[in-house]
Parts: sequence; structure tokens; C-alpha cells
Amino acid sequence: MKVISRPESQSRTGTASPAGEAATSISIALAGSGGSGVMTAGNLLLDAAAKAGLYGLMVRTSGPQIRGGEAAALLRLARRQTESLDDGFDLLLAIDWQNINRFADEIPMRASGVLVGDSDEGEPPEVFLEGGARFVSLPLKKIAKAIPGSWINMVALGVSGALAGIPAEALEEALRASWKRAETALQANLQALRAGIEAGAQIEGVPRMTIGAAGAAPAAPRWLLSGNEGTGFGAVRGGIRFVAAYPITPATEVLEWLAPALTKVGGTLLQAEDELASINMIVGASYGGVPSLTATAGPGLALMTEGIGLAVGAEVPVVVVDVMRGGPSTGIPAKSEQSDLSFAVSGLHGDAPRLVVAPTSIADCVATTQWAVELAETLQSPAIVLSDQFMGQSRAIVERPADPGFSAKRLVVEANAPDFKRYRDTPSGVSPMAIPGTPGVVYTADGLEKNEGGIPSSQARDHMTQLEKRQRKLAQYDYGRWWADIEGEGDAAIITFGSVTGVAREALSRLAARGVTVKLVALRLLAPALPEKLEQALEGVRRVLVVEQNHSAQLFRYLRAMYDLPGKPASFHRPGPLPMRPGELADVILEWRQQ
Repeated sequence: MKVISRPESQSRTGTASPAGEAATSISIALAGSGGSGVMTAGNLLLDAAAKAGLYGLMVRTSGPQIRGGEAAALLRLARRQTESLDDGFDLLLAIDWQNINRFADEIPMRASGVLVGDSDEGEPPEVFLEGGARFVSLPLKKIAKAIPGSWINMVALGVSGALAGIPAEALEEALRASWKRAETALQANLQALRAGIEAGAQIEGVPRMTIGAAGAAPAAPRWLLSGNEGTGFGAVRGGIRFVAAYPITPATEVLEWLAPALTKVGGTLLQAEDELASINMIVGASYGGVPSLTATAGPGLALMTEGIGLAVGAEVPVVVVDVMRGGPSTGIPAKSEQSDLSFAVSGLHGDAPRLVVAPTSIADCVATTQWAVELAETLQSPAIVLSDQFMGQSRAIVERPADPGFSAKRLVVEANAPDFKRYRDTPSGVSPMAIPGTPGVVYTADGLEKNEGGIPSSQARDHMTQLEKRQRKLAQYDYGRWWADIEGEGDAAIITFGSVTGVAREALSRLAARGVTVKLVALRLLAPALPEKLEQALEGVRRVLVVEQNHSAQLFRYLRAMYDLPGKPASFHRPGPLPMRPGELADVILEWRQQ
């Protein structure tokens, strides 16, 4: 074992955690070239942490290659539920150093951090040592080769687990539970795991978690899920029974989860030839009476706009999940960015009101998608769910999401109803739909403007009636408390949405510990705008800071257009692919408050 220290520098040091944080949270990065198994090791480490009674988050990151290339699993393990990465990493374990320098900005090492790697694979890039972190060499390949049939990533799992303070029993249980190969191979890799644990126990200087025997299993079962899995589960629980979609990063896992799940509830998933087909298939299925959904990313959403407009005009409920990624065009497919907001709320031609909702965390992907299904079905409107790559492809240990009770509630007409008018101008703006095949209530649903009976019309009176009807049903609906998460007090407030919510929560928690109080308003309903609701939420607030992850301050500009914000609103925004960090945002808030 060889230890190399580097002079301390401020250029790349991750911001120090708050006092006491080292005992309750640890940040670990596992890195290596494609095929080295770092994602498998990361998932097993997260699973073992759950079995040991911890919470945690794992973020996947990779290079721009379609296959192969460098990859890293970024983990944060903690005693409390965590929704964001920390400011810096305590441990970087590299199976090899191939192109790992590409992750230099994503893996800022603390000054007290430790790099673990195999000197036979070369020395670590200097950039990871500039802030004072030290390098500990372990012969990872030799350890693995000494155990025939074992894998090097299982050695890495043992080392990182030991350095995190996770009991060996939890690590072994996680490996056994995931194993689907021969028993002889399992025994070899259990031996490699134990060898890694032994090697990791010899390394000093990493702030291990202290987990007693009583911390082995949580009192209530916790879930380990990704945002994409949560989105799929929320869709099924909300009543979705038909899905048509074309695979696209980072939304494909939604479809992979839904394919087997739908068959268990009598539903169907169809892989369409492209996004144009996908949207039209779900419009057709929903017209036929089946709650329907598609999942895509920004490029796919752009292709679906005409079909979504048809759903608006024909008042056919559909749910479109957009797992946002870096743009424009192909952009950065495997990195997160909140840059589809403007398109989602304003991107259809004509006056086309629609629902746009955004989950505030990985766990919230379940409830928010379930809510989107209920809203779409109740209001006979398309609902766009704005998730993002950070939530969609990250995995977290969370409390089991409670069922909020949202379910499909479509208003349908009975057979032979007298004087049936599909687009009747009702006080609520919602008029009964007729399911095809129901006797005596036939109607046409197309993209042409129409009168109340559904007959195509170009008359100004009919156009105005239908425009106001479609807008009224969304504007006057009672969305209840779910429209936003409102937390804290103070005369200053942060407004945000999506995955930035978790960063904001932690930043404000750190500031509160220093006596600085700021209110948080995390918007879940982005469209339609609810001026009265936001005014109530901001009562007593004199200053507002809008926080988001995109280059052009899309949320800030949207809020300024739709709401009368107090004081002189300010904006903090920057694009992906780097996630925001709690310490970074806390510093921004302090500077803003002092202005």
C-alpha cells in the first residue's frame, strides 16, 4: 500500500460539509472504463446501505459514447433521506484511470478526500489531487486474480463498503440477493468481496459511517427506486393501461419498467416506429376509452407537438412524460438539464392550454405522475410530466411512497343520452365523452374547430366558445395542495421546480442552522398558472430568487410573464450537465440576501 500526498489547493476542493456532517453522510465515486462493472458495484453498495438502515442516492454518469467508454457511479449515503449530491467527495475508487479526467468537474474531491486505485493501472490524474486529496494504491487486479472466477468490481465493492462503514453482513446479503449465476461463481465473488473489505479496513482518513447492530434493518420497509421506475409505477397506479413509445435516452427505463408491469394489470405497451406514431397511438387509444401515456425526451417531445395539439382541440386526455436532458437538438443525452420548460408550457401552435406538472424528487415521481393521470382524465386534456435525467436515471433509498389516492375519473355519457353534445359549453368546461360503440352518442373527434355538437365550424362565435371552454376548465379547477410544496418561513423566498428542489431544501436547511431563514416554494403545477395560489404562498415575502438549471432562465421569464412577483425578483440559473450543489446554492442565497 502506497500513500502519496499533494499540496493543498483551492482550485478543485469540494466545499466542506457542515459541522458534524462527516459522521452522518459520506460521498463515494466508483469509476472505471466500460465493462469494469462500476455501475453494478454502485447499485450493490446502495442496496447494502438500504439493508443497513441508511438512506442514499446514486447518480450515473458516463461519457458521450453510445457503448463502452468511461463511467462512474456517484453515491451519497446518509442517515436521513437525501435528494442531492453533496458538495465534494470523500472517496474516489477507480478500477482504472481510462479517461477518468473527463469526470474532473463532476467529482470534486474534498481536501480530506482519498483516491483509491491500482498503481499497476498508472497514477491518478493530477486534477483530482490538486485540492489536497491523497492517493492510496491497492493491487485491485492482483487481489481479484488471486481468487479464480472472481470479478474486480466485487473487490471494489468490498473496499468502498468498508470505507463507508457498511457492515459486511449487509454487503454480502446485497450480493447474494442479486446473484443469478452459478453457486461456484457466487462463492468466488463473496471471497473477493471479503478481500476488498479487509483491504479497505486498512485505509485511514475516510469519514466512515458508524452503524451499530441495531441499524441493520429499518423499522418500516424502504424502497430503492429510480425516478423512471417511480414514473412507471405512478402511471399504472393512476390507471394507465396503454402505452406507446419510441425508446430515447434518458426516458427508456420508464418503458422498460412499464412493459412487464402493464401485462400484470391487463394493459399493453407497444413500441412505435417513432414519436409521431407514439403520440397518435395514445390519442387514438384514449379516444377509445383507455387511459394512455407515452414517455420521451426533448427531441421526441418536439416531434409530438401536432399530436398534442390534436389532443387539446379534440379534448382527449393523454399523458406525455418528458425526461429532460441537455439540448438543443441531440444535445447531451445522458446529462440533466431543465431546458424544456418553455417548450412544454408554450410550445404548441395556436391557443392550446395544457397541463404541465413536475415531480420534486425521485420519490415524488410516483405521486406526481399518478396525479397527472387523474388531471388529464378529469379535465380531458393532455398533461405533460416534466421529469429530468437526474431524477429519472438516479436511484435512491426512500420511504415507501404513500398512495395519495389519485385515480382516473373520466366523465362519460350513457347510451342514447338525449341532446348529446360532445363539446357542450358547460360551467366547468368539462363535457361528457362518448366511448366509441356506445349507442346513440356518436361524435367526431378531429383537429378542426367545431361547434358544441362536434360539427366542424369556422364561425367566430364557435371558435370563441371552444377557446374559452378549453381554457376555463383548466383555470378554474381546484388543484388543492398539490400544486406546490411550500416550506419554511421568512421575508425572502426561493421558487424552483424539479430536481433542483432537493438541492434547495438542503441549502436552506444549512442556512437555517446558521440562523438564516428563507421560504421555499417548489412548483409542481407549472401550467396553468395559478396567480392567487402563488400570491398566498408568498404572503409576507418581500424578495424572490428563482432557481433553475438552464441557460436562459426559462422559469424566471415564465413567472415574470404570468405572476406579479414581490419586490425586484432575481434569478440564479445555469445549464447542465453539472448538477447544482447545496453549498453552491447556499452561497448564492447569502450573497443575494446581502445585496
